[in-house]
Order: sequence, then structure tokens, then C-alpha cells
Amino acid sequence: MGFFDRLQNGWNAFLGRDPTKTTREIIGPSFSRRPDMTRISMRAARAKIAPIYTRIAIDVAAINIRHAYLNEDDQYLDDVPSGLNDCLRVSANLDQTGRAFMQDVVTSLCDEGVIAIVPIDTNVNPETGSYDIRSLRVGKIVNWYASHVRVNLYDERTGDHKDLIMPKRIVSIVENPLYAVMNERNSTLQRLMRKIAMLDAIDEQTSSGKLDLIIQLPYVIKTDLQRTQAENRRKEIENQLNGSKYGIAYTDGTEKIVQLNRAIENNLQGQIEALKTELYSQLGITKEVFEGTADDKVMLNYYNRTIEPILSAIADEMKRKFLTKTAITQGQSIYFFRDPFKLSNLTDLAEAGDKFTRNEIMSSNEIRGKMGLRPSNSPDADELRNKNLNKANNPSEDSGNQEEYDEEGYDYDPDQEGYEDEDYEE
Repeated sequence: MGFFDRLQNGWNAFLGRDPTKTTREIIGPSFSRRPDMTRISMRAARAKIAPIYTRIAIDVAAINIRHAYLNEDDQYLDDVPSGLNDCLRVSANLDQTGRAFMQDVVTSLCDEGVIAIVPIDTNVNPETGSYDIRSLRVGKIVNWYASHVRVNLYDERTGDHKDLIMPKRIVSIVENPLYAVMNERNSTLQRLMRKIAMLDAIDEQTSSGKLDLIIQLPYVIKTDLQRTQAENRRKEIENQLNGSKYGIAYTDGTEKIVQLNRAIENNLQGQIEALKTELYSQLGITKEVFEGTADDKVMLNYYNRTIEPILSAIADEMKRKFLTKTAITQGQSIYFFRDPFKLSNLTDLAEAGDKFTRNEIMSSNEIRGKMGLRPSNSPDADELRNKNLNKANNPSEDSGNQEEYDEEGYDYDPDQEGYEDEDYEE
């Protein structure tokens, strides 16, 4: 670009501002925290359950979910070039990518139990017929009606949360498949949260800074006068402790002080550990999964028992509400699949790549893509062929270069001595 073109088309972030307008007039209200971000309820966060929600949400969001074409055997063919697929792959809305949106969906699903996935921007009115989705938001269901729901949604135009009444037939209402374990009133997770809250309350009382002293006076307290004297003595000791730099007070030689702020013995910690073990077994999560040291069998059990049911619930509901019957008949669906190479080390990846290419399941360039390498320009790299075998000649291409053979298997050359046409014909 030339010098004059840069002057004419150049743009600077600090130039072109109208000094007469305030920030609110230009871009709207401001917030100290991100207003659209989903926050786990205080009770769940305080009970240290948030790491479970986050772990499940991250693992679900790591799996590819697409608006795709399927064949008659429900096998993946290709992506559908639609706005819904762009929302799932690239950008779900102004504030979230496709992956961040899926993590938001799962986190809200684990915390609330039931959530709504609402199409915000569409090319036509969704209630009139077929439509294409351009943006999606996760909403909290506030009220239930016969054929409608009241959903609390974030409005990106104003930066506020608003309640909207939406028809059920255009809103994906997803229920947590692990609702009985995580969200039911007397479920294992809710019981664990109550036990942890009780333990936290006891810890706060123990570490509140109170001395919890009992003063034994040298006389019997039975009359009102004696009670007044005892109360004055207690206040005097409190004033001595508060007014002292190091918290020191004195007493009479006949008085006796007993301290009570000892740790309270209970079995709450044992009950919490037992509930944790029971919850992890019901969710299919182990300690190794959180630490990242789980083997293939443990991870396969975790994906099959925890991740796959949540993904199926989301995909099935989106397929039921966002795709028309005509689209489903044409082979369109909401399809998800996990990349099996993500959990493989270099040795296993090399062995799997050799088996897949040798058995003509994947091409060399597809294996290179899984390893993060650039595709090869060689035409053989895109062929489904066993590279350990010699490439067969194509008679249609090599017919002019094929060598002619006689009946004995020798090369036939009509100009060579010892070969006569008559003899060769015989």
C-alpha cells in the first residue's frame, strides 16, 4: 500500500473519537465484572463442588459436536454449511466461542439440573417455519407453562438479564441425565454439600477468635446482688483483655478460669469422605481422572458413563428442536465424535498411524494432520493405500510403455536376430 493510500484508508484506535459524547452514550453501560458469564451458585462453590462441574464441562466441550450430514447407517459424511454449525464450531454469540458456549451449557446444566438453549438471532421468525440460527444463548428456566417457558437470558444489546416467555417447540430444554445423582433434593451430591456446609460452619465457630472462658468465682451466685457482682467481674476481665496490647488480664487468687475452645470431636469428616467416594462412583469419576493419571480403561469408563450421556442429551434435544423433519429426512443431524488421538502418546500414535494407513482406513495426510504436521504435496499422501506394497500399474495409463513378452517369457523385439515373425506367431 502506498503512502497516500495509507493516509486515506488508515485507522488508529485513538483517533476519530467524538469528545462531546460520553462512554455510556457511545457503547452503553459498563460493569466491573463480565455480566454474561455463568456463575456457579454460592452454595455449590462454597461446598467445593465447583471443580466437579468444571472438570465435566471441560471434557464435554473438548468433544466435537457438529451439524452434519449422515448416511443411511448414521455415519458421518460432511458438515452442513449452516449458521447452527458456525455457532457450534466458531462463534455461538458475541461473547462466546463455540467451545466456550458448550462449557457454559454443561456448567449450567450441572448446577441447575435443567437449562434452555435459546436461538437469539435467526434469519426469519422461528415461529413461522424453517429458519437458520445465527447465535445461541444459555438461559435459566424461571417458570414452566403448558407449552411455554419463562427463560432468564442475557441481552447483549443492553448488557442486562431479561425474562422472556418462549415456546417450548423452538427452545432446546436439556435435562441433566445425572439429575437423580446431582440435582435431586436428597441426592448424593446435595447431601455432600450439606455436610460440607456443616463442617465449614463448625470451622468458622472454632476460628472466630472467641476465648470461650468460664470464670469460677469464690462465692455462690444465688441472689441478684451476687449476679450483678459476677457480671461486673466478667466485664472487667473483657476490658482488660481488649485494652491490653498482648491480651493479658489478671484475676484474684481465689478465682479459677477454664478454657473451652477445644476442637469439637465429630464424625463429619468421615461422612464427607464416604459421600465423596459414593458420588464419584455414581458419576464414574475417579481420583486419577482429576489428576490426569488415569489409564485408557478408566478414561473409557468415564467417557461412557459421564460424558456421553450429557452429550447425547444436548445433541438429541438440539436435533429435535432446531432441525425440521425435512432436514432429518435428508440426513441432517447433530453429531458428536471424540478424537481418539488426543489421549495417545507418540509411541501409540505411531503404531496406530501405521495400522490405519496399512489397512487403508486413513491416508498419510490425515495422520500428519493428527500429529500437527503440514500436509504433504505428494499425490500418494492422499491415497487410501497400503504403502508397504508396491503400487500396481494402471493398464490404461501404461499401455504404450508395456513390454511385450513371447510365450517363453522373454522380451520380444522384432528387430533382434533369431526372432522371425513366423516363428513367433507359431
